[in-house]
Amino acid sequence: MNSIDRCYIEITNVCNLNCHFCPKHTRAKRQLTLQEFDTLTERIRGRVVFLYFHLMGEPMLHPLLPDFIRMAREKGFRTVLTSNGTLMQRAPELLLSLPHKIQLSLHSHESNGKGILKEYIDEVMQFAMPAAEQDTCVVLRLWNQGGMESENAEVMRLLATYVPQPWHERPDGFRLCTNLYLEFDRKFQWPDAKNNEDENETLRYENENENEDEDENEDANPNNQTAKQRNNETTKQRNNETTNQYFCKALRKQIGVLADGSLVPCCLDHNGDVVLGNLLEQSLDDILSSPRAQALIEGFHRHAAVEPLCQSCESALLNNSFRGKARKQ
Repeated sequence: MNSIDRCYIEITNVCNLNCHFCPKHTRAKRQLTLQEFDTLTERIRGRVVFLYFHLMGEPMLHPLLPDFIRMAREKGFRTVLTSNGTLMQRAPELLLSLPHKIQLSLHSHESNGKGILKEYIDEVMQFAMPAAEQDTCVVLRLWNQGGMESENAEVMRLLATYVPQPWHERPDGFRLCTNLYLEFDRKFQWPDAKNNEDENETLRYENENENEDEDENEDANPNNQTAKQRNNETTKQRNNETTNQYFCKALRKQIGVLADGSLVPCCLDHNGDVVLGNLLEQSLDDILSSPRAQALIEGFHRHAAVEPLCQSCESALLNNSFRGKARKQ
């Protein structure tokens, strides 16, 4: 059995913020029970290395988060927590049950325009420093380049009051000190299955209308055959330009589990557009061997995306790199 690098598990799909860069799902609000979490982790136990507490929602809203982390760790998972960092008042208990890695999205502060930046950074660092000292990898993220990034310089100045510069430079940011990192990236673009389907439908409609117009013109004037051939070549060229090559390790190296147990290909399926089964009711192997799952995997082997969601995903474009962008200093 092949191992899966990571599973993104959504312990709650509710969030306390309304970030402009984050899509809004239309699913019913829900959070996992202790029994459901136990069932889900048992069904991927021994198959998944990293368990990410993240998909949609803010995991620190869940009152059982420390218990979930302890349970997952006891089952052999390496746990990773992603949070917006605004609920650090709950951190004391979390410090007693630290995951392998914590990712705090500092760009969420400017996106919401609420609260005083210094107070936010103080709360984050008062948690991040002792967590790093306990050998948890802490990554402070500014994934906002090309978006709302006017606070970045001030964020760095405030961080330097806790860990003075110079910092060790890395391709994606800085190592501030042992186990504590600052990471940059451009504003995240979420895939959208509905928009991609609408675009494909528009293209089909335009092509059909062009063909109808050409047929009418040809009937009226047989000498228009050359013009029709030119139009066909133009249409063919436009279609080729919209045909991309894709590759993704979805279902081979990563999976996502929504708050109702639905299994999706990755962490970007925020609305459950590609539900392949339910891990609360089925085994992982049964879901991965389903026709729809196998079609998705085989499609990527051919550098093709068979699902509209994947066709709209910039991270799935072949040779697309998402790391190491220019930094604001």
